[in-house]
Amino acid sequence: MKLPREFYNRDTIEVSKELLGKVLVTKENGIVCKGKIVEVEAYMGIEDKAAHSYGGRKTKRVEVMYGDPGFAYVYFIYGLYYCMNVVTREKGVPQAVLIRALEPIEGFDVISNRRFKKNYDELTKREKINLTNGPSKLCAAMNIDKLLNAEDLCGEVIYIEEGEKEDFQIVESKRIGIDYAEEAKDYLWRFYIEGNKYVSK
Repeated sequence: MKLPREFYNRDTIEVSKELLGKVLVTKENGIVCKGKIVEVEAYMGIEDKAAHSYGGRKTKRVEVMYGDPGFAYVYFIYGLYYCMNVVTREKGVPQAVLIRALEPIEGFDVISNRRFKKNYDELTKREKINLTNGPSKLCAAMNIDKLLNAEDLCGEVIYIEEGEKEDFQIVESKRIGIDYAEEAKDYLWRFYIEGNKYVSK
């Protein structure tokens, strides 16, 4: 079942934790790929020095974060990679959750060819883990790029659905790669499923 708009229109920390175990789905030309979300980071908007919208910054890039909840915020980093975020909270509150890692569960050969130009059963053990164990890796695997920026996550192209009901422990830690963010770099706003081999670090 696809997550409804109301799921995203809540406290960003709560949404972050509850996204763990949910399933990210992309559909393209009839090809369906799915990955279980195993790692995320919360970005708390205007007050968060690590957020693109810190201090009320309003650029063309961050426009979607100020809009309605339940939309994809996809951005380009280092001139090379894409990262995908889920916009949370009500309109005007620019907060989001970065999807940091997935565990592939459907479309293995498609994902594998996008990443390594090989079918899944041709991959080494290490390559299998490396398919989606980082924010830019999962975007490459799921074919998420700037064309999906501002895409409605309640639509048919990219969305998140309920996963299997399972018990797991959630680990809270510091976010990764935000050393510039002063005190915000120490906030425990990264969440991941304990023991999952696809967690990025």
